[in-house]
Amino acid sequence: MGTGFFGKVLWINLTEESFEELLIPEETYRQYLGGYGLAVKLIYETMPARINPLDPESIFGFFPGLLTGTAAPFSGRYMVAGKSPLTGTWGDSNSGGSFGPEIKKCGYDAIIFKGVAKTPKYVLIQEDKKELLEASGIWGLDIIETDFKLKEKHGKFIKTAAIGQAGENLSKISGIANDKGRIAARAGLGAIMGSKNLKALVLKGNNKISIYNRDKFLELVKNYNESRTQEAPNRLIRSILKNVPRLAKTIRRFRIGFAGPPKMIREIYKSFGTSVGNTISAETNDSPIKNWNAIGMYDFPFNKSQNLSAIKIQKYKIREYGCFSCPVQCGGILKVPEINLDETHLPEYETCCSFGALLLNHDLISIFEINDLCNRAAIDTISTGATIAFAIECFENGLLTQEETDGLELTWGNSKAIVELLKKIIDREGIGDILADGSKIAAEKIGKESINYAITSLGSEIAMHNPRVFPSLAFTYNYDPTPGRHTAASIDFIDIGPINKFQKGFRLPKGWKKNEKKKQVGQMLTTCFHQVINSAGLCMFSTLFGSYPFLDLINMLTDWNINVDDLIKIGLRIQTLRQAFTIREGVEVANNNLPGRVTGHPPDKRGPTKGISIEYEEFFKGYCSEMGWNPENGYPLKETLEELNLGFVIKDLY
Repeated sequence: MGTGFFGKVLWINLTEESFEELLIPEETYRQYLGGYGLAVKLIYETMPARINPLDPESIFGFFPGLLTGTAAPFSGRYMVAGKSPLTGTWGDSNSGGSFGPEIKKCGYDAIIFKGVAKTPKYVLIQEDKKELLEASGIWGLDIIETDFKLKEKHGKFIKTAAIGQAGENLSKISGIANDKGRIAARAGLGAIMGSKNLKALVLKGNNKISIYNRDKFLELVKNYNESRTQEAPNRLIRSILKNVPRLAKTIRRFRIGFAGPPKMIREIYKSFGTSVGNTISAETNDSPIKNWNAIGMYDFPFNKSQNLSAIKIQKYKIREYGCFSCPVQCGGILKVPEINLDETHLPEYETCCSFGALLLNHDLISIFEINDLCNRAAIDTISTGATIAFAIECFENGLLTQEETDGLELTWGNSKAIVELLKKIIDREGIGDILADGSKIAAEKIGKESINYAITSLGSEIAMHNPRVFPSLAFTYNYDPTPGRHTAASIDFIDIGPINKFQKGFRLPKGWKKNEKKKQVGQMLTTCFHQVINSAGLCMFSTLFGSYPFLDLINMLTDWNINVDDLIKIGLRIQTLRQAFTIREGVEVANNNLPGRVTGHPPDKRGPTKGISIEYEEFFKGYCSEMGWNPENGYPLKETLEELNLGFVIKDLY
């Protein structure tokens, strides 16, 4: 067995109440790294095809990345993976904080669940002890209450990942939360955990990761961190930083892009986190407005969006917060006296947009309350905000009456009604029961023309970034094996933090921005590298901050001596197997289409995205050719599968 990983995963059968350690050969790590790379390999080969994600035979698990748990900067991420109850596709969801490294401290490269417990349970892995314990006393509690109770019983140093009320109620837009507010939110995987009567996974370990060349590995880490520390901002940069969120109109007028010097971007994220985009994205029309049916500068103008600005949010910040091994620390802990919140997590851009601009809501205090409610219930803010936007438009057009909404007047910007509707969704109460599985399923229940207001891709609510600003996002939203996600690979979106400046030796075709064929090649390369970043356990923001010793860290950890071409092939293998999983489950990705509102059909008649419509079908076909997939249906070709050592897939697709 090589170094850099433990070479074993823990399988927990909840039906049989059994624990089994299985060894994983080194070659599997060489081919899939860790994270959802390892996840898709193990789940594809183990879980029966076309099974209901909420059936007992369904499999899901927790998968830290290859670098997770080491000192490598930005490596504190882990993946939850399984079949998505929301879309029926491959499902994965990423979270940070401190939980992923604790999986490694327990001596495992993954913890995987199957079966269903007879009564509510939680799993405790503490040092060398593994137990399945009664959870009836914490069932019904939110994730912060759950964490408190479990620490009272097992000690303050344990780490917990749990479902809240949303997962217990099998909401298909529920997630799994750790660190009191870091959530593996998308794809509805909290519902799988709830369906198995599993309340929480509780960990406390003391194992250490073996490193092939520890001295060189730590030297790489030290040099990276020190080089960034030496780039402390001067007074001019500090002055500019204070005004960044106020520059929204200037950025729109002069069409300034979202990219910038790594030093500046680092300080912006350290100062404001992702909420720096609240005003800028609304003004530039990157933010979807009024359920994707309006234009920011006119319908949610700066005099409203500035109420949600990062500057105003910072006034409530009491301390910084960051994930394990993160040198930037883009999160924050807030205190909001207006609603008696002594400690709550800083809301991310996606949350501020989905409950702000998307709903024409500029009440900042309501955003704080909403963010805290969603964190506690462990529910996806993107899908939940978008589902409420759907409900408001149904109400506006007479498809839902005030009687059917339990007396709530669902109008744009009505923050009190939005908060009350959110509570009903979390508890599956009244109208909330109809909406708790997302807007597509709600539309199927409401009927009539309500489906026109469900802005989803295969049932997954579209993320809060506009493809008319980042064109290849339309391709990503529509065709990625986990649809509707801005965190999947999109060459235009990832260009904010260009990979060719992140990893030495990674090159995109010269002139790709002006040549469609070259852009398709670039999308293939970007897609492959993105899978590797995820599977290694790195934060997707790590590419924003300039050159990083990514490949060197992997080689010093493992003694593999791999190169950039090897990374591309690993990424191609992972993405191809994710694609094959989704196709095997009966989802014809190639036949999917996005709502016209997302792609500009018809185009806006005014504003920053005036006249812009995005076409993505032909781009997909060219991308498939570069990936070694059939451009007509997205099926990986037999020869591609053989070349990638995925021959076991052929019988399923052909």
